[in-house]
Amino acid sequence: MRAARGEHVAALPASTRALVMHRPPGPVLARVPEDAVVGLYVSTPDEAPSGGYARFFHERGNTVALPWFADRTAPMEFRTWADPIGAQDLAAGPVGPQPADDAAPVRPSVLFVPLLAFTLTGDRLGQGGGHYDRWLESNPDAVRIGLAWDVQEVPELPVEPHDMALDLVVTPTRVLGPFR
Repeated sequence: MRAARGEHVAALPASTRALVMHRPPGPVLARVPEDAVVGLYVSTPDEAPSGGYARFFHERGNTVALPWFADRTAPMEFRTWADPIGAQDLAAGPVGPQPADDAAPVRPSVLFVPLLAFTLTGDRLGQGGGHYDRWLESNPDAVRIGLAWDVQEVPELPVEPHDMALDLVVTPTRVLGPFR
């Protein structure tokens, strides 16, 4: 799935990659209260881009948060991301860029998650670390929205009891769900 995602993104013209996912579509906005703490992620070059959503929610006045890890084996927490526009407040973390250690801890009520694959029933295959599944299990009321490329859709995934389904999946061409 990583290879298929990478090949898809590599085949996209840079101008197309620059235009997708800048503003959440209406069905997504309907699930995000104006006072929500919105959890996002810093996307890698092959992941569905999250930066446009971070800037949108920041400009709308939502608190934007990113995953934060004390170390590679620590549970995922969230801390405020005060500068989604310039990204000058990020530090190197054990699993990638994250807010600085002194950023305020927060609990997102809406969480946008990266993924390797998804199904039309809201099942998600993550990166393999289980961080999001464990966080979502501890925060069952959080709205769960996957960001993906269309090519990441698969007919089915092996689902285990600890796997947490999504509420919506957003691709550049569709909003799928609600699933739960």
